[in-house]
Amino acid sequence: MSAINTSLSSTQSTSNNQWVLASNNKGKLSEFKRLFAEANLDVTIIPQGQLDIEDAVEDGLSFVENAIIKARHASRISGLPAIADDSGLCVPVLGNAPGIYSARYAGEHGNDSKNNSKLITDLQSMRSEQPIKGMFVCVLAMVRHADDSLPIIAQGLWQGEILEAPQGESGFGYDPLFWLPDLQATAASLSASDKNRISHRGQAIQQLLAQLPL
Repeated sequence: MSAINTSLSSTQSTSNNQWVLASNNKGKLSEFKRLFAEANLDVTIIPQGQLDIEDAVEDGLSFVENAIIKARHASRISGLPAIADDSGLCVPVLGNAPGIYSARYAGEHGNDSKNNSKLITDLQSMRSEQPIKGMFVCVLAMVRHADDSLPIIAQGLWQGEILEAPQGESGFGYDPLFWLPDLQATAASLSASDKNRISHRGQAIQQLLAQLPL
C-alpha cells in the first residue's frame, strides 16, 4: 500500500481514494501528516485549506459534536469523504476547562502563549502538594458524505499533570505545560515520533483505522 500524500493541489482530480482533512491548524496538520503516512491506507488526504475551505463554525457543546460539524462542513463543500479532529485539554479541577474552548481559552484563537498563561493563572490558587491532573482529548469523526447518518467516531485520551511553568520547545498548544510522570518530560520535550506513538491524537488515529472497512 502506498503512503498517504498530503500535498495534493486543489486542481487535481478527486476520487473515492481522496479524503478531506477538516483542519487549518498547522500544528495538527503536521502531526496528521506523519500519523497518516505511517498508516496502511491507500488514500490521499487533502488538507481543507488546499481546497479553499474555511473553518466551520464550531457551535457544538462537546468534542464529538464539533468534530462531526467540521467533518460535515468539509465534506459538503468538497463533495468528498472528510475526517475532522476536535481536541483540547481538560483539567478536572477546572470543571474540565478549557475543554472545547482550548484554542481560544484566553479569548484570542490560537494564541498558545496567552492560553498557557491563563491556565497557569487559573490554577495558581488550586496548587498544593498534590499534582494537578489533566488530560488531552482527541475526537476524530469521519463522514463518507455530508449527510452520513453513521459517522465513524474515535477518541483518544492522554493522561498527565499540569505544570506551573512551561518546559520544552517542541509541540504546540498546551504541550509545554503537560507533564508525563512516567517519562519525566513534557509533551513539548518529546520527539515527534515519540509523541505520535502515545498521544491522544495518535490513539484516536489507531482507533479510527481499526474501524475502517478496508
